[in-house]
Amino acid sequence: MTDRTAPCRACQVPPASPLTLQMAFQPIVDMSRREVYAYEALVRGPQGQPAGWVFEQFQAAQDSAGAPDVGSLYHLDQQCRMTAIRSAARLGMQTRLSINIMPNAVYNPRTCIQATLQTAREVGFPLERLLFEITEHEQVPDAAHVRNIIDTYRAWGFGTALDDYGAGHANLGLLLAIRPDVVKIDRTVVSGLHHDRWQQAALRHMAQFAREAGVLLVAEGVEDLAEARCLLSLGITHMQGYALARPGLECLPEIAPEVYAQLN
Repeated sequence: MTDRTAPCRACQVPPASPLTLQMAFQPIVDMSRREVYAYEALVRGPQGQPAGWVFEQFQAAQDSAGAPDVGSLYHLDQQCRMTAIRSAARLGMQTRLSINIMPNAVYNPRTCIQATLQTAREVGFPLERLLFEITEHEQVPDAAHVRNIIDTYRAWGFGTALDDYGAGHANLGLLLAIRPDVVKIDRTVVSGLHHDRWQQAALRHMAQFAREAGVLLVAEGVEDLAEARCLLSLGITHMQGYALARPGLECLPEIAPEVYAQLN
């Protein structure tokens, strides 16, 4: 089994950050209540550069400094969390705040959560309004470790979500192993579903599963209001995507009234 304690010792004293990060926020909308359920924090560079640019620059700086990759991943994850919480508090966010985390950057969840707790307390952001999305573009090597993260976070009052479900490694096996509070359906499953009976059938069964398991479903990548109408007809009420609102850099976008009006 992977040693989850050694990296924590290496990360006790964080190095100076090579980047000034900003956050963009995109709403996750409860369309049945016509209100924002949460805002997802999306990391951006000092001039608003996308997340991919941030990861490239951070890795290049760590490589140049000779820092171990395992430690650099931890520090980037921590910096993103703290920046998101501080930005949300500064903007007066009253909804849940959804933060992406990389499970392979969390070595011991009880130790690694301390900076998050301290930041939330410093700025007065309620712990019960924090939602952490498990996101991983590489295979998660240890599902038991991810379940430990989720159980630890739940004990602190945080919500947890599995991101990009239905694509890559975010499959049914991982879902059953880790049992999060929220499942975010990948845009590849959502895109064009109003034209595809197979997609509709799959999502209808997912909605039934969510009701029976007590899990909240969120449809990602909704780029057409016809998709939103179809999702509502299937019993999926929580959505996120450009058809509702684009991410706003250091601001909290609102849903235009005409968006709701077109769903009738």
